[in-house]
Amino acid sequence: MIRNLYLSLMLTAGIIITNRASAQKVDSIKAGDKKLLTSQLKTGLKQYMVYFQMPARKKSLNISLWLRDVRKQTTNGNEVFVTTQHWYGNDTNQYRHIVSVNKTTDFSPISHRETIGNKTKAFNWSETKVTGADTVANNLAKDFSITFDQPNLNWNLDIETFEMLSLAYGKTFAINFYDAGIGKPAYTVYKVTGSEMLTLFDNEKIDCWKLVNEGDFNGNKFTQTFWITKKTHEFLKEEDAFNGGYRYKVKLPGNAPDVVAQFK
Repeated sequence: MIRNLYLSLMLTAGIIITNRASAQKVDSIKAGDKKLLTSQLKTGLKQYMVYFQMPARKKSLNISLWLRDVRKQTTNGNEVFVTTQHWYGNDTNQYRHIVSVNKTTDFSPISHRETIGNKTKAFNWSETKVTGADTVANNLAKDFSITFDQPNLNWNLDIETFEMLSLAYGKTFAINFYDAGIGKPAYTVYKVTGSEMLTLFDNEKIDCWKLVNEGDFNGNKFTQTFWITKKTHEFLKEEDAFNGGYRYKVKLPGNAPDVVAQFK
């Protein structure tokens, strides 16, 4: 399940980021059920610094910058969310451009396109299947097709999905995620384990829910923790712990420069 540098590193370290829902009572979330609070999703540009800290390389960090721009648009007479991502690293081979389209009513996926270098994979998404988009030139996934018995959500938009959950202490969610073109859809369990005050600039403190996903892959345990503000439902921080290493994702302040706009 190697879809990008992030997954390559995570798998090398012995972590996989999805696990099947257990038999315990959970709040099941899938596309089309209208359980996501789409009014909570804020549009506009959001930027994140992402870095890996590995025990074998204590004096170095693998750092990248992710830009995620969520906009509302009208397509074929219907209002949709269009999420555009740019991932920058210190190597041009790490750069990727991603465009995802979702319904504004329930965040059901409509399409997803990802370009790494000069290689593009593009998909059309419905409640029953994902297929390669035949209208996209040089689409490496043009012959891809998978069918399923339940609608699912785009795993590539996990941050945006978390911001739309009805978070509260003690709640557990099982989200039916799918990473287009890779494996099969799977329910992933996330638990609200408590809350924590995060310190921002000027020592401003903000109360956040802590959302946790944990499990093991080939005997290697991992834990993912996400901090989401109680007041504004914004995703501020992520920490993934695996095999003694960590991956962090931290939301940058609004004054961070828009590096895409700089060179238009």
